[in-house]
Amino acid sequence: MISARATPDIGRVWRGGSALIAGVCIAGSDACAQAYPDKPVRVIVAQSAGSSMDTITRIITGRMAATLGQPIVIDNRGGAAGIIGIELGAKAQPDGYTLVVGAPSSMIISAFTYRSLPFDPRHDFAPISTIVNAEGVLAVHPAVPAKTVRELIALAKAQPGRLNMASAGIGSSSHLAGVMFTHLAGIDSVHVPYKGGGPMAAAVVGGEAQWLIAPAASVAGPIKAGRLRALAITSQQRSPLMPALPTIDEAGVPGYVYTSWNAMFAPRGTPRAILGKLHAAIQQAVVDPEVRQQFGSQGLFPLGSASPEAFARFFADEFTRVAQVVKAAGVRPE
Repeated sequence: MISARATPDIGRVWRGGSALIAGVCIAGSDACAQAYPDKPVRVIVAQSAGSSMDTITRIITGRMAATLGQPIVIDNRGGAAGIIGIELGAKAQPDGYTLVVGAPSSMIISAFTYRSLPFDPRHDFAPISTIVNAEGVLAVHPAVPAKTVRELIALAKAQPGRLNMASAGIGSSSHLAGVMFTHLAGIDSVHVPYKGGGPMAAAVVGGEAQWLIAPAASVAGPIKAGRLRALAITSQQRSPLMPALPTIDEAGVPGYVYTSWNAMFAPRGTPRAILGKLHAAIQQAVVDPEVRQQFGSQGLFPLGSASPEAFARFFADEFTRVAQVVKAAGVRPE
């Protein structure tokens, strides 16, 4: 027989249990968002350590960590054109503790160059914000008798199919940027794909190809050394890295703008409040003078966004824009 003193107060136990349950933070809920972050955050970089994306991520997350009050751990997952890392991020818990930094090559172009992907970049992610924009440079071998964009166009029209355009590979940003240029300029140039940005630049420096469009930071050295001649910049505005260069638009190809970007994403389903905190941390980082100096020295423009929703709209528009360029390039899924 159980004595009255030993009998538990069922009502008190239930009330205490209810309070405990109410205080538990369910992963992915708004309650969790209020306390977020209360542990380190992992950011997946779908490129190897030391890559440009890795450097960009380390610069921005250093400032973000200070704002958020928690360490941010970089997880480099290179390989398969970024698909390995992007897939890992797509399948992560939507709790704000696993994020992904992506670029057009992995988040957009891959959708047009692969027959199937283990993720859908438009539906498996919650866009947070852009981080940087990276303009490209239209450059030629010094022996090419063209010192302006208009002269290069005139030369290509006088010798159709005689000038080789180097790229970092079929479907790469440099390929699509070059195709967009030939399409808008109305010229015929032979596309020669190489296995990466380094071999692409070496091909033009060595005279195997006559011109390219490459990230400004990657060809600044050869240009300064006189091994490449820069003609114009691909962005909408002139670059502080090469302020004397006109944009391609103002140099003779109206409407031409092609920039690459790096941006941060979370798995789909991440609470809006958490996305808002991450977005705010990025915006604080991109206006930080030290961060801006670090990016600027590499020819990168720190670039945030008005809101996660604004970046989501930009991301959707990029799919449409890239689809048009891919079609013009004749790229087929493999």
